[in-house]
Amino acid sequence: VEQTYHTKANQQTMMETFRTACYMDHFGRLVVLSSTQIPFHVRRIVGRALDIPASKVRVIKPRIGGGFGAKQTSVSEIYPAIVTWKTGRPSKMIFSRYESMICSSPRHEMEITVRAGADENGIIKAIDVYTLSNTGAYGEHSSTTVGLSGHKSIGLYRHTEAYRFAFDVVYTNVQAAGAYRGYGATQGIFAVESAVNELAHKMGMDPVRIKELNMPIEGGPLPGYPDVPYAQSCTMDKCMARAKEMMDWDSKYPCRDMGNGKVRGVGLAMAMQGSSIANVDVGGATLKLNEDASYTLSLGCADMGTGCDTILSQMAADCLETEFENIVAFGVDTDVSPYDSGSYASATTYATGNAVINACNELKKRIIRLGAEMLGVSPEEADFDGKKVYAGEKEVSLQDVAYKGTCGNTLEMQVTASYSSQISPPPYMVGAAEVEVDKETGNIDLIDYVAVVDCGTPINPNLARVQTEGGVAQGIGMALMENVQYSKEGKIRENSFMQYKIPSREDIGNIRVEFESSYEKSGPFGAKSIGELVIDTPCPAIADAVYNASGVRVRELPITSEKIAMGILKKELEK
Repeated sequence: VEQTYHTKANQQTMMETFRTACYMDHFGRLVVLSSTQIPFHVRRIVGRALDIPASKVRVIKPRIGGGFGAKQTSVSEIYPAIVTWKTGRPSKMIFSRYESMICSSPRHEMEITVRAGADENGIIKAIDVYTLSNTGAYGEHSSTTVGLSGHKSIGLYRHTEAYRFAFDVVYTNVQAAGAYRGYGATQGIFAVESAVNELAHKMGMDPVRIKELNMPIEGGPLPGYPDVPYAQSCTMDKCMARAKEMMDWDSKYPCRDMGNGKVRGVGLAMAMQGSSIANVDVGGATLKLNEDASYTLSLGCADMGTGCDTILSQMAADCLETEFENIVAFGVDTDVSPYDSGSYASATTYATGNAVINACNELKKRIIRLGAEMLGVSPEEADFDGKKVYAGEKEVSLQDVAYKGTCGNTLEMQVTASYSSQISPPPYMVGAAEVEVDKETGNIDLIDYVAVVDCGTPINPNLARVQTEGGVAQGIGMALMENVQYSKEGKIRENSFMQYKIPSREDIGNIRVEFESSYEKSGPFGAKSIGELVIDTPCPAIADAVYNASGVRVRELPITSEKIAMGILKKELEK
């Protein structure tokens, strides 16, 4: 098969709009309080913009209400920073929804041509991907995002003997594109998975079968994915089997006529992403034992509603054998927090989680060392159980060790650890959709969506579940309704929620989520990432479900009722 697929720009539409406040502190330094995913990058960017040293800029990230990549760009920080630096007066800038829509950096529009070939047994031997990406007026994330359209899609087919990926990025007179959950992989997986589904139909095969024959397996190769030499933790086969069972695939595929002109069809897709950027991302954590035997966990990554403060505190509590409530997580302040690249690239649980574990292990050694000193024994003879340091019958409470740390002690009860991974182990997912198409009007109703995820060992299953549900909902919006359009002058047409439609609760049907755990040895407690992966399957799964129900193949998102109705009419006229 050889087909071209077209994905449009999408807005991140995070709940909290862009906003920044600035003031001068009593040392004459600029303090920037901002809703951002990248506090340390903002410090660097503001310093360069004002032509002042970064040491004169302090960035604080409070609790913030969502980002999805929009706040991986410095949108609102520069302007109030200029005002405060020039006038010495406090300033703030809060974007309205309209301003957020016209000033953000939406997903890159991409046109992706895929050639794929299989032998007579359904073994995919060759994949060729060419991506044309629209970066808008500026090169915001332009070369990095487009790379993932091939990087995360070709690796899904392990028997590939010949593969090629090429791309071009073009400047156009529209809004500059940037980071959005999935970061190019979403577009690439829509194209490659759609092409493979079309290949299966052309060969008279069930798409599930062609994927079962070619999917990544533990210990198997990942073509075109140099981040890891092979799939070292992978339950894609279990994800596929479970998704097939949950959807009752064999009885529903390809479609069922419901009468009254309505047909229900099912479609399925698989996906992989990454866990941080190998050899680039840095996670940082500072852990301090306080005099009341509580712990302060200072983090450099930005919790934007993802729950990383909770997850990382859970890890620390487990390592230190203490109650979760005994860990006080401290949000980002670039003056006191350890350096962290920021919350993007599915990095926080994986990279910063490893930094937290390293910090905990070092602090435990120091607690044992100080406790052993108080007991009059060597550190090798002592141990720590979270409540006390003990050696045989001798023991000293953590409370006493903590107090000793503040009085007559030269051993610092505070540890900072950093972590940067040499590899980026991918999480995996299978998504299956059931849609009902009205063949008279082209109306599409999403009836059911099944998501089965391998994110390693979930640290917090509840948070992993809502991450999955949220990502799937965003993918449904991208598949069925979201569509950024511009006037000929390059002005955005959909500049409010009245024009730009995102899914409501009534639009997303029933989303069912399950996990098929693997154990990633390089990850904290066996965990991999989950944040971006979960948006990747809805577009190709829904597209194939619509095809199975209506016979109309839509290769340009969003899949609207008009496209279906016109496609059905065209087919009837051709008969």
